[in-house]
Amino acid sequence: MRVRARVRVSGFVQGVSFRWYTTEHARRREVGGWVRNTPDGRVEAVFEGASEGVEAMIEWCRVGPRSAQVSDVEVIWEEPEGLFSFDVEF
Repeated sequence: MRVRARVRVSGFVQGVSFRWYTTEHARRREVGGWVRNTPDGRVEAVFEGASEGVEAMIEWCRVGPRSAQVSDVEVIWEEPEGLFSFDVEF
């Protein structure tokens, strides 16, 4: 079953390669979507794919890369839109 989650990650998450690591992990799990920095200092991502892969990405975001300090992860479930590739948005 395909699912879609919009995730907003707060904390020390910009300038620590969060987007790069997110992209690598999503592609390995065959999860589509995108990731970007937001003007308020958070990282926002959309994950779409098999529920196991999307759940794994949400859990990964709760920790992030080694140099990040995640303080909160907000998850909003949405209807899938058919995303299959994963990219960084600017």
